[in-house]
Amino acid sequence: MTEPTPVPNDAGGASADEQARQRDHSAGNGGPVTTQQLDTGTTAETAIQALWREFATSPSQRVRDRLVLHYAPLVKYVAGRVGTGLPTHVDVADLIQSGIFGLVDAIEKFDPERGLRFETYAMQRIRGAILDDLRSQDWVPRVIRSRAREVERALDRLGARLRRTPTDAELATELGITLEELRDLYGQLRLTSVVALEDLVAAGRDSGSLVDSLPDEDAVDPAAVLVDRDNRRQLAEAIAQLTERDRIVVSLYYFESLTLAEIGKVLGVTESRVSQLHTRAVLRLRAKLVEQAGV
Repeated sequence: MTEPTPVPNDAGGASADEQARQRDHSAGNGGPVTTQQLDTGTTAETAIQALWREFATSPSQRVRDRLVLHYAPLVKYVAGRVGTGLPTHVDVADLIQSGIFGLVDAIEKFDPERGLRFETYAMQRIRGAILDDLRSQDWVPRVIRSRAREVERALDRLGARLRRTPTDAELATELGITLEELRDLYGQLRLTSVVALEDLVAAGRDSGSLVDSLPDEDAVDPAAVLVDRDNRRQLAEAIAQLTERDRIVVSLYYFESLTLAEIGKVLGVTESRVSQLHTRAVLRLRAKLVEQAGV
C-alpha cells in the first residue's frame, strides 16, 4: 500500500470555511473551487461522488489523497474513542497516524456494489488498523493480561454454577478479594477492555467489532454486512445475559457512540465509575462469547 501524502494543517492561510468549501466543491479537477462552481450550487455530496467515480476509473494518488482529506475527520473520531482510558504514554497522534493507513486501505478496497456505506466500512478499517498497531506494541503488561484471564475464568465458573450473571460481590468472593479490591482491579484491567471485545465478537474468527455486528440500514443486500448472521445472534444472546446496567453501558458506548463522560451523566455516576462498569461489561461479555464459541 502506498503511503499517503501528508495532509497540511492549513491551506495557505485560508480560513477553515474556505478550506472546507475548496475540499467539498472541488469535484476531482485537483484545483481550488471557482466562483462558477459555487454559483452552480455544487454540493459536497455531489463533489465526493464525482471523486469516487474518478477514483474508480483512474485510481490515482491525487484523487485518493483528496478522498483521504475529506474523510480524515473519521480517523480523529475513531482514534479519540479508542484512546479513551488508555495509558497516558499512548499518544492519540500515533493512533491517528495508524488510523490514516486504515483509511487509505479502506478507500483502496471499498466496493460500493456490496451495498455498505463507505463511512461504516471505513470506521471498521480505521479501528482495525489502530488496534493492530496497539497489539504490535504489546502495550498491555503481561500481569494485566494474566489477571484479566483469571477474572474471565472466575466469571465462567460462577456463571456455570449460578446459571446467571454473577454479582460483583460474588465475583470478589470467588477471587478471594474484597469488593473494593475488585473495583480497583477493574481500573487496572481497563487496559484490556479496549481490544478484548474486538478480538472476541467474531468468536475467534476474523477481526471485527461490536459495531461491525450491526446490520447496515442502508445496505442493499444483507450479505454486504461484514459479520455473518450467526455472529450477530451470538452477540445479541451474550448482551441479553448481562445485567441491566451493563447492557446500558454497552449500548450507549458501542451503539450510541457516547463517551464515558456522557454515559456518566446519563447514569448519574462519575466517569471513573463508568470506566469500571465498562471494563466489567467487557469482561463479562468476553467470557460469554468465549463460552459460546467454545474457545
